[in-house]
Amino acid sequence: MKNQSTVLGIMGLLILLALWQIGSLILAQTMPLANMLAPAAALGSLKTLLLGGQLWEHIFASLQRVGVGLAFALLIGVPVGFALGLSRKTEQTASPAFQFLRMISPLSWMPVVVMLFGIGDAPIYFLLAFAAVWAIILNTAAGVKNINPQWLELGRSLSATQSEMLLKIMLPAVLGDILNGLRLAIGIVWVVLVPCEMLGVNEGLGYFILDTRDRLAYAELMAAIVLIGMIGWALDSMARSAAKFWQRN
Repeated sequence: MKNQSTVLGIMGLLILLALWQIGSLILAQTMPLANMLAPAAALGSLKTLLLGGQLWEHIFASLQRVGVGLAFALLIGVPVGFALGLSRKTEQTASPAFQFLRMISPLSWMPVVVMLFGIGDAPIYFLLAFAAVWAIILNTAAGVKNINPQWLELGRSLSATQSEMLLKIMLPAVLGDILNGLRLAIGIVWVVLVPCEMLGVNEGLGYFILDTRDRLAYAELMAAIVLIGMIGWALDSMARSAAKFWQRN
């Protein structure tokens, strides 16, 4: 079954590659520059950029921003999720406001955060954390609500303190849900990252895309797009593997 899934996945990627090639050929009929968007040009440029080292500083800068944004989202989202899951009144009070805020695109806050924090990494950290925190809050709250009541009764019968109940019973019980929320948050953050890195920074994959556009280096632009997809796929795979590993154990 696993081999079949792998084969089907490879077939899907090959179909996507074929559609990419066909699309670039069609565009090239009216737009000669479209030849630079073709798979061969993009993948060749990606290889050159990686081997030449021009992309690594941008990759590391983007991954650092993602890591900091997710860390802030976890620091805020997990305690808030516990508060919502443990108290029905807290959930009823906070849910309308949270649903309202959750539906606002993080990118719409760009002018506000630039005014507050200036340009640089600080507004990017805010926007990424804002984008990621909702998935973590909702999954954590759902996990808390679904904790087996017998586990809690066992803890009380053993005279466990509140901190012991939280750290030794509740947190391990909801860690799988937190990891699932983190996986969703990674997907959201990685999508939001590129436009966020167009806020006046001088490194990162979003900045690199702007730079290639200004230089009319379209093969490098497509190479960066492919790389963004590959890194996002790798991050999602790692988060999914971590969640599955925890559920098995």
